Amino acid sequence: MKFTLKKAALEEKSIISNLLELYNHDFSEYMDLDVDEQGRYGYPYLDNYWTEPDRFPFLIQAEGKWAGFVLVRKIADENHLGSSYFSIAEFFIMRKYRRSGIGKAIAHQVFRMFPGHWEVVQLASNVPAQLFWRKTISEYTNGDFQEWEEPGKVYQSFVSLEKADCS
Repeated sequence: MKFTLKKAALEEKSIISNLLELYNHDFSEYMDLDVDEQGRYGYPYLDNYWTEPDRFPFLIQAEGKWAGFVLVRKIADENHLGSSYFSIAEFFIMRKYRRSGIGKAIAHQVFRMFPGHWEVVQLASNVPAQLFWRKTISEYTNGDFQEWEEPGKVYQSFVSLEKADCS
């Protein structure tokens, strides 16, 4: 299946906003999320992806149709990993495209785009996400990653040394 990952332009923010509603609907299985008075979940940090330099919004297309999004953050944390690190803030592949290999390929492409330290976090209750990220990161790093748990969360940490452009 042909897919593309592209940096989302400001004019495409509404597309991510709409896809976030589907993402949050799926995510409500693992978190106590409710819709607002207008029937929307909303996402309080979306505007920040076009106003803060360390946030990176991406859209995913499969066969020319919207298939998901990725929101990446660079986090400056001298006390945690000793320097800044990248994090997947949100990652969404529409159900229709799951289990097709797109998610893994997109994740690997994103890791290559941002060389350096990475940390990926899942809710402890979201076992499917843990399985996906554990396998995806293990394949990307040839098993060279660390994993640990804290109350309610599971973490994977690794280093990406590659650099690739987003098409």
